[in-house]
Amino acid sequence: MIEHILNFFRPLIPKRLFRAAQPIYHYLLALWGTFIYRFPSKKIIVIGVTGTKGKSSTTEYVAAILERAGYQVALMNTIRHKIGNRSEPNKFKMTMPGRFFIQHFLRQAINAGCTHVVVEMSSEGVIQYRHRFIYLDALIFTNLSPEHIESHGSYENYVKAKLEIGKRVDRKHGVIVVNKDDTEAEKFLALPIPHKITYSLEETRHDIRPDSICLSFKNRYIESPLKGKFNLYNMLAAATYADYLGIDGETIKSALEHIHIIKGRVEEVDEGQDFTVVVDYAHTADSLTKVYEAYDGYTRVGVLGGTGGGRDTGKRKEMGAIADTYCKKIF
Repeated sequence: MIEHILNFFRPLIPKRLFRAAQPIYHYLLALWGTFIYRFPSKKIIVIGVTGTKGKSSTTEYVAAILERAGYQVALMNTIRHKIGNRSEPNKFKMTMPGRFFIQHFLRQAINAGCTHVVVEMSSEGVIQYRHRFIYLDALIFTNLSPEHIESHGSYENYVKAKLEIGKRVDRKHGVIVVNKDDTEAEKFLALPIPHKITYSLEETRHDIRPDSICLSFKNRYIESPLKGKFNLYNMLAAATYADYLGIDGETIKSALEHIHIIKGRVEEVDEGQDFTVVVDYAHTADSLTKVYEAYDGYTRVGVLGGTGGGRDTGKRKEMGAIADTYCKKIF
């Protein structure tokens, strides 16, 4: 109700005054939302996942492992919102919806008997304080590369926004799981979080094949039908966190091997055609390059539709140039 009231008066407020008051506006909404739903994140184990790439996939892997281990799990990411066995597509077209929605979702998860909730967390959500009053038990950091520069003003501000999420982790018992291979890893490891764990594909036996990826973890050989080095990183992040929780290697292996598709993430569409169709959410130059490289040996046709909505327009030429390098034809 309060959000509707504030939105009613918003057009009447001078733009300069509204911009100056935005931090207070967003903070009060976040506070009111958590107050209405009685601070739900304090009553459930919350695992956040952040980074530039791989967030959605990693949340899916973590949730799958937890469910295989017997936990009741809720999941909120760019792809879908899931509580127990009920799953709905994320129709908001944003990673972190409004503050009231998030707090309401957490309360619904508790009411449904969930013990864990896995939440994808974005830097855009930090700008609008959507991360506030989400008390994290764990945070998984995947990687960082330039993204959302137009809304943050600089790459340095983008990094600061990501680090701000780390400040939501419990200072007494929390854990952060960090991709050691990323250039920004040390900044996340410097956060005042009691338990710090790293993972590294450079230190892990793995194999990237034309039709699958393989990973050796805790003396278990994990083979997935998914493709690309990026998926190996995401699997390793989830497995590392699960191992920290004490989940056995066989459960981790079983969960990861049973994921044959993640919607919109290197998703192969087979309708009987005699060519391969792949749908992917690649939204940075680096991720687009890695998708094309995952299909080395194919004659590639690129259909580009990214950087829409007026955001990050500066990378359009770069992504077009990458498509021109790898593709025989571009639409």
